[in-house]
Amino acid sequence: MKCLLVANESAEVLFYWTDTEFEQRVQGQYGVSQEEGERLPAFEDSINTLFAPIIISCSTMVDRLGENYTSFSTENNHIYVLHQFEECLYIAVNGDGDETEEDLKRKIFVMKKLTEIMFGMVTLSGSLLRKELRPQDTEQRNRLWKKLRSLLETYSRLRENDQSFLVEAVERLIHPTLCEQCIEFLERRLVQQINSNMDRMGEEVLHAFILVHTKLLAFYSSRNASNLYSSDLLALIILVQDLYPSKINLDDTSEELESSSVPEAFYTPEPSPPERESVRQRSDSPPVFQFVDPDVQMAEDSLQTLEAPIPDPSAPYRVFLEAKECPMPHSMYCLPLWPGITLVLLTKIPNSHVATSVCYFLEAFVKLEKRLCEGHEGAAAMRGQPSVQEQRSRLEKLIKTWAGMDIQTSQLQNAWTDFKNKAFSRSGSGFTRDLLPSCRNMKTQLCGVYRQFFAADCMGSQRLAPHLQERALSMVQEKLMDWKDFLLVKSKRNITMVSYLEEFPGLIHFIYVDRSNGQMIAPSLNVTDRTVSELGKGPLADFVKKKVWSLVATAQRYLQKGYATVTLRDGDYFYCYFLWFENETGYKLEVIDIPSSPDDSAPVGMLTCDYYRKLLRYYSKKHQNEVVKCYELFTVHLGVIPNEYILQHCSQLARKLWEPTRIPLL
Repeated sequence: MKCLLVANESAEVLFYWTDTEFEQRVQGQYGVSQEEGERLPAFEDSINTLFAPIIISCSTMVDRLGENYTSFSTENNHIYVLHQFEECLYIAVNGDGDETEEDLKRKIFVMKKLTEIMFGMVTLSGSLLRKELRPQDTEQRNRLWKKLRSLLETYSRLRENDQSFLVEAVERLIHPTLCEQCIEFLERRLVQQINSNMDRMGEEVLHAFILVHTKLLAFYSSRNASNLYSSDLLALIILVQDLYPSKINLDDTSEELESSSVPEAFYTPEPSPPERESVRQRSDSPPVFQFVDPDVQMAEDSLQTLEAPIPDPSAPYRVFLEAKECPMPHSMYCLPLWPGITLVLLTKIPNSHVATSVCYFLEAFVKLEKRLCEGHEGAAAMRGQPSVQEQRSRLEKLIKTWAGMDIQTSQLQNAWTDFKNKAFSRSGSGFTRDLLPSCRNMKTQLCGVYRQFFAADCMGSQRLAPHLQERALSMVQEKLMDWKDFLLVKSKRNITMVSYLEEFPGLIHFIYVDRSNGQMIAPSLNVTDRTVSELGKGPLADFVKKKVWSLVATAQRYLQKGYATVTLRDGDYFYCYFLWFENETGYKLEVIDIPSSPDDSAPVGMLTCDYYRKLLRYYSKKHQNEVVKCYELFTVHLGVIPNEYILQHCSQLARKLWEPTRIPLL
């Protein structure tokens, strides 16, 4: 019984996702017709009818009280969590007890992150975001919604099964020699060869990385590239996993690798999504496995539907990644080397500098709007911003430049003329609250220019030439041909607890996270019945997995309240959590009081709102002359181990794990 919905202030549904149970409940409640051709629009009307009272109630509360609901529960124990982003209201619902309020809140913020990755600064304008999320063309809208639903389901699957998405940090494959060789190969051969080729159509490869399932093998950024934040990298991994889902739950992989005399037959590269679709739809042979969860099956069906209309597998995806100036548009190329191993290229597109200019003025109008809403008028409203005349002349020059680039600027020119007449003329109102509508209109029109330049449907044929992509694919395949089988097994046995048991008796599991670069290390957890690991077969590993997931949820809840250390006993087990700061040399810095977060703030994590980047900025204010690092350690011990030994273990384990994090990957 799960649902997530995005609506605007007019109670219009911009996007919704439901699982099968919730859909059946709505159909039973409103008597939705099951006739072919009527189901989708009828069900959408039912969803709108169901949520309209809540949406209208929230809008009324915001208008009259300036407050809104954050959550509530119903008599039948359904939990509703709500959050307002600009003009859009996000509502997440759970009725089967599988998700807590915190889980629903996290899902909402992850959904917001995915829309930002797909649409960039357009998300700042409610009217333009409505056009993106709810296109007038029904077929286009259904295709977009299926894509978003599939991404949401992919994230949920990764969150439930992958430790890196549990703590929201990137997991690296631990093999220093191979990692360094691959980084050198990406830099000196692959990226250099592509960027020097005339067929790159004005694009420039800024970042290149290799994924083995969800684990990072190698990452390279060119010298003139902005930092790729871990929050964006995690979001990109979701996109890759949505395109090429990992069969990580299949333990046939390692057995095939060890027993098959012709492993190449199993690891044949899949050249295009249509071929993958044809393989999935084959019904004359029994499937390797079958999903029993209808939600997961729905994701597979959605993925097949999405792939069908894509004629060209070389077409890139437009993504918007954080930079110091603004969300910068990139083209993303996902090139499958073999099943489970993917090469990803992120390229800078022509005219990307326009995004910086738009963002500069957009930020200025956002600040002005905020100060006007706070009651500041006249010169006080413009305090802290560059000269008004300087901004005025610069914007007018840019509008003329954009008009000469086949960009529709008439609405922007009209909005700017209206703003100038009210703000600068003697007959105008000046910088008072009466200027707010014009200020908001300028924000919308600037977002509109940004959309015209960088929206996905404006990409046309601009891309790296197909032969360049094929060349990149073959180069990396040649480099990793002798390693592919090893890498696929290594991704499931990255590190094991066996190597730590002698030194740390009683230690069951740990997760070590370097929050400065967003990377983590943890022993593998295999929970399928067919896998025999150091924890035994599936049920025991699954039991430990539940304990680890519970520990992380508890630690994050306390961290949000300002606690950097948590120790607690749970039956026969003892949990520990530590967060601390160090300088570059590894010297531990003094403990400070971590500010607690309000209840309606974003959940602790990196995908949701990059809590740790804000925490590092907060701590660095007192250490401005040195680089500050932040680390976390989660451990699960047997409860029979004395507390003093457990704490000693945690200290020694942190020192032991400190060195491997220095492997240069990002």
